[in-house]
Amino acid sequence: MTTLFISDLHLSQDRPEKLNLFKKLLLGPAKNAAAIYILGDLFDEFWIGCDNTRPPNSEIMAILREYTNYDNTQLYIMRGNRDFHINKDFADSTGCKIINDPTEIYLDNEKVLLMHGDTLCTDDVKYQNWRKFITNPLIKWIYSIMTLALRQRIAYGVRGYTAQAVKNKSPEITDVSQNSVVNTMRNHIVATLIHGHTHRKAIHKLEIDGVPAKRIVLGDWYELDSVLIYDEAGFRLERVANYINNN
Repeated sequence: MTTLFISDLHLSQDRPEKLNLFKKLLLGPAKNAAAIYILGDLFDEFWIGCDNTRPPNSEIMAILREYTNYDNTQLYIMRGNRDFHINKDFADSTGCKIINDPTEIYLDNEKVLLMHGDTLCTDDVKYQNWRKFITNPLIKWIYSIMTLALRQRIAYGVRGYTAQAVKNKSPEITDVSQNSVVNTMRNHIVATLIHGHTHRKAIHKLEIDGVPAKRIVLGDWYELDSVLIYDEAGFRLERVANYINNN
């Protein structure tokens, strides 16, 4: 059976063609997959709660619910740095299963590690400190009980600040640390790591303690797009439209 992986879709009203592509994928060939994993940053705007019905949130949630309503479909969503606040309400509304970062799965008896990827960017100390703060359970609870208007104001301010901060950082800082990659894979005893976040689509070969390994980076959907397919032929990255048209 085929298993699909996507990440960093950043769906928004500004790119309706990507929203349509997402719908075609889920309500098309993904229905026949064993599972589909969304490894963070499904939304372009920061996710602040199911009560935020600003487009295209409601449409995206409806697409997810329609997909999970089909027989034998399995949808797994991992939180990314745009959707720290996806919670049980979101899972109940869409029928998805929220998975932790990191998560171990098995593909044909091989253990594979799934991550969003931001925790691997350990050279970016300021971001890691901010991430630790924003994911603190107490901070998340306080945020959740705020009014929608206040949550929107905070999210808007944070979005502007982080966008400017990223512009001022070198590409090396915003990429993963190779030491973090190796240590993480070693600790989880895996030879395959799949993650997103960096938008640097590639399949990297490496060696860990003398054992061949690979790190697969999922592409973003801003201009191009990609889906990682795992089937009897192994792993391959494809443009989403090509995968849809061929299946």
